[in-house]
Amino acid sequence: MQPSIASIMIPVSSDGSADVPADVLIVEDDPIIAIDFEDRLLGFGVKSVRTAGSVARALALIAARAPDFALLDVELSRENSFAVAERLAAAQIPFVFVTGYGAEARIASEFKARPRLQKPCSSEALEAALRARGA
Repeated sequence: MQPSIASIMIPVSSDGSADVPADVLIVEDDPIIAIDFEDRLLGFGVKSVRTAGSVARALALIAARAPDFALLDVELSRENSFAVAERLAAAQIPFVFVTGYGAEARIASEFKARPRLQKPCSSEALEAALRARGA
C-alpha cells in the first residue's frame, strides 16, 4: 500500500517556517500540467523549478545540477520515468510520483513504497509532498 501524503510530518526550520526545497525538477510531458505545477511550487517558496518532458532531458538536467526534490509523472509520452527515479534514488534525492492513473498506475516494484500524488492534485497535497520531501 502506498504511503499517504497527508500523514507525513512537515519539516520545520529553526525560525519556525516550514522548509521547502530550493530547486525542484518536474518530469511531465504535458506542458499545461508542468506550468501549473511550476506556478504552484514557486508560490510555495521554491526558488528554482526546472521542467523536463522526457527521460533524456530529465537525466541531462540532473547531470548538470542535481535537484533538491523531483515530481515524476509515471507515464510520459512513449516512456515511463523509472530511469529517472533510479538516478534520483541512487543520488538519494527525494521524489514523488505523480499519476493520473491512480491505483492502476504500473509502478516498478522497487518504487511501490514511494509516495504518489493523483492528478489532478490539490495544492494542499502538492505542498505536503513538497515539504515532506517524499519521505
